Amino acid sequence: MTVAEGRKRASPLQVAKAVFWSFLGIRKRRDYETDSVQLKPQQVIVAGLIGAAFLVLGLILLVRLVIGRLA
Repeated sequence: MTVAEGRKRASPLQVAKAVFWSFLGIRKRRDYETDSVQLKPQQVIVAGLIGAAFLVLGLILLVRLVIGRLA
C-alpha cells in the first residue's frame, strides 16, 4: 500500500480550518501531522489564495469604513 492509497481525503471544511489556523500561526502538532497526511498541496494552495483574497478584501473594507466615518 502506497502513501497515496493510505491517504484519507480532507473535506473542504478541514482544508479551510487548516489554512485559517496557519494564517494565525497557531497549530497543534497533532493537527499539523494529521493535515500533512490528509491535505494535498493543491488544496492548500487554492484555499490559501482564497483566504488571502478574503483577508485583503476584508482589510480594504475595514479601511474604507474607518475613512468614511472620519471624513
